[in-house]
Amino acid sequence: MNQVSNDQIRQNVRSRYKEIALQPAEASSCCAPPSTTSAGCCDSPANASAKLGYSNDELTAVPDGANLGLGCGNPQAIAELKPGEAVLDLGSGGGFDCFLASRQVGDTGRVIGVDMTPEMVSRARANAANGGFANTDFRLGEIEHLPVSDQSVDVIISNCVINLSPDKQQVFNEAFRVLRPGGRLAISDIVTTAALPAEMKNDLDLMYSGCISGASSVDEVKAMLTQSGFMNLVVEPKDDSKEFIKDWVPGSHVENYIASSVIRANRPL
Repeated sequence: MNQVSNDQIRQNVRSRYKEIALQPAEASSCCAPPSTTSAGCCDSPANASAKLGYSNDELTAVPDGANLGLGCGNPQAIAELKPGEAVLDLGSGGGFDCFLASRQVGDTGRVIGVDMTPEMVSRARANAANGGFANTDFRLGEIEHLPVSDQSVDVIISNCVINLSPDKQQVFNEAFRVLRPGGRLAISDIVTTAALPAEMKNDLDLMYSGCISGASSVDEVKAMLTQSGFMNLVVEPKDDSKEFIKDWVPGSHVENYIASSVIRANRPL
C-alpha cells in the first residue's frame, strides 16, 4: 500500500465505518468491501455473526444495535476472560464484543473500547446506557496511539481491525505498552495465505477498508509481535473461514489469498 499515504488509508476506513455506524440497528453489514452485494453480507447482523462462531446466547445478550455484523471470528471464544479482569477492545465499533466481555469480567472487572470513528463511539456509549453496562468505557482514539495508561489492562481483544491499520507494528507496540506483565492478546484477524494480486493490494476503496488488502502474512504477524516483545505466539489461520470470506467479493476468489486467524500472545511476566 505504498501508493497511498497512511492518512488516506485512515480516512477511507473512518468514512466507511462512519456510514456503518449511522445505519439503522438491523441493517446488514459485514467485514467486507462497501460495494459487496453477496448473500453472506446481506445477512442480518445476527446471522452474519452466527457464521463467525457466536452463540445464540451471545447474540441475544447485547443491546439492539450493538452487533453490526462485523468481524471475522469470535475473540470471546479464545480470550478465557475471568471475573475482575480489565479488558481492552481494539476497534470496538458498536460495543458488541465489549458487552460480551462485560458479562464475563463482572462488576469487579472493567472493559474499555477504543475506536477512531466518533459515530461508532457515540453509538457504543448509547448502547451501553440502554443496556445498563456500567463497567464499560468507550474512548475515541486510534489503535496506534491508545488513550490507555501503561500496564493497565489484563487482556486485549480485537475482531478484524488490526489489518485495517497502516502501521501494525505500532499497534502491537501499543498493545504491549498497555498490557500488564503476564497480560495476553486474544485476537481474531485476517492474514494472507498467499501473495495478494497487485490489483487487490492497491484497491483502496474496494479492498483495504474491507479487511483484505491490509492483511499481513503469518510470518509477518509473528515478526511484529516478537519485535514488540511478546512471547508464546500463536497465529493460526482457520481454513473454514474461507466459506464466508468467499462471499466478500463475489467472483474475485479472495478466499484463495486470505483467511481468518486466531492470534494469541503474552506479555512476559
